[in-house]
Amino acid sequence: MTKDPLETNPGNYRLAFENDRVRVLEYTDTPGHVTTEHSHPDSVMITASTFRRRLSSTGKDAEVELPSGAARWVPAQEHSGENIGETDTHAFFVELKEPAPVPPGHRENRLGPAES
Repeated sequence: MTKDPLETNPGNYRLAFENDRVRVLEYTDTPGHVTTEHSHPDSVMITASTFRRRLSSTGKDAEVELPSGAARWVPAQEHSGENIGETDTHAFFVELKEPAPVPPGHRENRLGPAES
């Protein structure tokens, strides 16, 4: 079941734009904040601030530190996140609405953003 971040974390996610092909979400939080578990389809994340976060999903954790102005591919995933840095998090997610070209069983088993 999809856990829409606009519903699970309405104080942190804001709908910035949507059409029939993409949905753009803006995300903000402060140091120490923890999100409720939610899901993202395949997305591109663009950072508007430098931040450090811990992402958790099904017993697996990944720490992510990104500079402002970075763009990263985020494969479809379900996770919760925690701001473990000393700065606010500010990012945009460009979520793809088109179906993935790879069957779900063959998807990357990765948590967090990828370099390319």
